[in-house]
Amino acid sequence: MAEIDKTINYVEFGVADTASSKAFYGGAFGWSFTDYGPGYCEFSDGHMKGGFDATKPPNPGGPLVVLYGNDLSALAKAVASAGGTITKPQFAFPGGQRFHFTDPDGYELAVWSVA
Repeated sequence: MAEIDKTINYVEFGVADTASSKAFYGGAFGWSFTDYGPGYCEFSDGHMKGGFDATKPPNPGGPLVVLYGNDLSALAKAVASAGGTITKPQFAFPGGQRFHFTDPDGYELAVWSVA
């Protein structure tokens, strides 16, 4: 499939509990989910898919997954309300703004928007 050649296609997180991961990402970002057994669910953000795998322990670190959002202030509030922790408040960088957060399993992610 030429249109997805050499692009990020799927991101998979080892999680402590798929239900709590679904509650966090559904609450903060409105993602949808498809369960594939008791220890695995696929998420969709409407653009890309990935998975939450409770058969692997959480492994925070590794590459930084960066989401896009139109309203960073509203998303930061949604992250905090859903149980995440803002680790770097909103800041500017060339071409945009972003903030970093950790989810309930300790993964650090970021959300960015154009300036």
